[in-house]
Amino acid sequence: MGKHNEFGKEGEQIAGDFLVKKGYTIHCRNYRYLKAEVDIIAEKDGILAIVEVRARSNDQIIPIADTVTNKKIKLLVMAADTYITENELNLEVRFDIIAILKNKRIFKVDHLENAFYHF
Repeated sequence: MGKHNEFGKEGEQIAGDFLVKKGYTIHCRNYRYLKAEVDIIAEKDGILAIVEVRARSNDQIIPIADTVTNKKIKLLVMAADTYITENELNLEVRFDIIAILKNKRIFKVDHLENAFYHF
């Protein structure tokens, strides 16, 4: 496995642990539907959070949330709809991003709730 894949998996673990500490229940990790993958599906206070995890090791000029493309958003919405239907859930749904910045001098986790809306 490449270092970027290992770092991505580590980021997903950090994000999951972060959500649990904030009182979320993890429903599923790495949910796949066709070409879509949802990193984490979690619930808290009657809200189902569809979470995209973005991990990086350097401070780039582009905000990490801006790296989620319209195509990725459409895939996340499609996968979320399928997950909700398959599991017969009746919850409010929110799309979040957890951005992780980790290197030798910085460790920062940002949880962006309602990071984008489906269209």
